[in-house]
Amino acid sequence: MNEQSNSQPVLARDDGFHPIEDQPALILAPDTPPASLADHLDLPLIGIAFPVFHDGRGFTLARRLRELGYKGRLRATGRLIADQYAMARRVGFDEVEVAPDIAARQPQAQWLARADWKAWDHRAQLAG
Repeated sequence: MNEQSNSQPVLARDDGFHPIEDQPALILAPDTPPASLADHLDLPLIGIAFPVFHDGRGFTLARRLRELGYKGRLRATGRLIADQYAMARRVGFDEVEVAPDIAARQPQAQWLARADWKAWDHRAQLAG
């Protein structure tokens, strides 16, 4: 999918925007108790909500699910912005659901610019 329509959210992945074809079996709120995460390890697709872009608790939930052995797909939903894509991928998200208004302001090219998340090293950037 090259660009996004203005009325539907899209999924940002390392290769660009994609239409949403399935929904998570469960969407975890950012205040989900980490102790309850082990109850969901058998689900094929889990969403983690980011009601506002400056609430980072969902990053911790994603990392914890992966540490517990979760092998399914993790989708960040809500209000993440392109600048947060690399962090989302590093903690274990497979994709980010991008709201229509955010996709209009931050088109696919801005998300693709952050798709080199594996090679980006903050410490190396500071040392250079």
